Amino acid sequence: MSYALNVQQFLVSQEWSYKCKFLLALLSRQFVEMTRSRVEGLLSAFPKLLNADKNESRQHTFIETESVRYVYQPLDQLYVFLITTKASNILEDLETLRLFARVIPEYCRSCDEKEVMERAFDLVFAFDEIVALGYRENVNLSQIRTYVDMDSHDERVYYQIKKSQEEEAKKLAKDKARELTRAKLEAGKRPRDHGMYTGFGPQISKIEPAAVKERDSDSSLMTKYSNPSKYANKPPAEAGKAMKLSAKACDADAFVDQLKSEGLEILSNGQLKDQNNDAQAVKTEELSIPFFSLSDFFTVEIVHVKCEEKLSVAVKRDGGMENLDVHGQLSLYIKNEAFARIMVKVANNDKSGAQLQTHPNLDKKAFASNGLLTLKNVGKPFPVNTEVSVLKWRFQSQDEAYLPFSLNCWPSESADGCEVNIEYTLEDENMQLEDVLITIPLPSGSPAPVIVECDGEYKHVRMHNCLEWRLPLIDYTNKQGCLEFTTKMGHVDHFFPIKIQFSSKQLFCNITAEQVSLADDNNPVKFSQEIKLITEKYIVV
Repeated sequence: MSYALNVQQFLVSQEWSYKCKFLLALLSRQFVEMTRSRVEGLLSAFPKLLNADKNESRQHTFIETESVRYVYQPLDQLYVFLITTKASNILEDLETLRLFARVIPEYCRSCDEKEVMERAFDLVFAFDEIVALGYRENVNLSQIRTYVDMDSHDERVYYQIKKSQEEEAKKLAKDKARELTRAKLEAGKRPRDHGMYTGFGPQISKIEPAAVKERDSDSSLMTKYSNPSKYANKPPAEAGKAMKLSAKACDADAFVDQLKSEGLEILSNGQLKDQNNDAQAVKTEELSIPFFSLSDFFTVEIVHVKCEEKLSVAVKRDGGMENLDVHGQLSLYIKNEAFARIMVKVANNDKSGAQLQTHPNLDKKAFASNGLLTLKNVGKPFPVNTEVSVLKWRFQSQDEAYLPFSLNCWPSESADGCEVNIEYTLEDENMQLEDVLITIPLPSGSPAPVIVECDGEYKHVRMHNCLEWRLPLIDYTNKQGCLEFTTKMGHVDHFFPIKIQFSSKQLFCNITAEQVSLADDNNPVKFSQEIKLITEKYIVV
């Protein structure tokens, strides 16, 4: 069996008779071994046979020669035809031809020469799913689309993780750039009449946690070097000229040596330069203070606490909930061994009744009585430069009252198709849901839906046969919204299951770190905390 897709030019007379002018082969696919000359000969014979065929009223037609049979169908300005042996089943050939003709509009927006050439490989892949080794495969249009897409769950997960990492990196870069700009502006606001060193001391105190590798003595450093009195008598720098601290600047060298004697490692030297009379800009490559990069301005401290929850929900379309499952954990990430022996005070504001479980190496009695996360062996430190999970919790329920977000879908069948009305409600007004994505499946083979009303943004994904509804933020100001659209085909079951994805900086169980202190002397330790709630699976079935 051979297949060819051709474009046909017409001369239309007053009697509406069609006469072939010439034939241009756009796409040809052979499913049995044939020589090129044989294929070209069969294609060149088709226009002559077509002109000889007088029965022009048929939509599905065939022409027979001594050796082969042409089964063809007009498709706008195209002809789709099969070349088979005369012994083949004509009914099966017609059914195969109809399936070929239905595949073309699925991948081509218009049936013309340009569109077919652009989507040639997609069409070839689809044709190979219909006929294999000369025999028809028992497939339908939906199966062909699935096979060609080669949809992979692992691939989707990979791209979702990659996308989230890219978005997080972009957000981090913006925060760092904002902090760097703020640091430059504050440096420019310092008075210049006290000399260059007057503003030097406070700036060292400000950027020292980001520029110095050893941060355990930052408070003592601020006390010792924030006083600019010993440098107040230095003459001010001339406007428009840079001051270089070279070997001749003995006081500057003494200052740097004193920093090194305190156990601080200086990463690089540089130069402080005046740009104008009102502002000063710090050039990274010419700083006379320790070098720092953009990543140093991120708010991650030496002790970093991460509180993360994963939410799984399955809701019935007619009301009621199949299950709600929350998995949460509190993790520690410590950068410096000097802070490895610590205690974490947990603020447990959970009202749902989640089950908590500490790490086997932690003191369970201290956690049960005082809410402290500390090791059983006080002399043993936490691992350094490794994320360690120290507390886990889980909550399960089938009560709809615990739902933070609800969705109602009302499909209504009509003579013209189906009308669908979807409404969301933020049940917990204290939460802020970010990057909300609601995916609604559509009937197989249906055209783009007609949107009647939409709060937010929408997108018709034709290849995945679904409608995506996006809302960047849902909070108490827009706790309700709706999406209404119509389709020309389908019934109620075609619009389920609906998938929901979002993230939030408020936890479901509200379990966070309240305080971090050293285990030896109970002195508080500055720490950073990351709080995140994500949906692992949230569907309406």
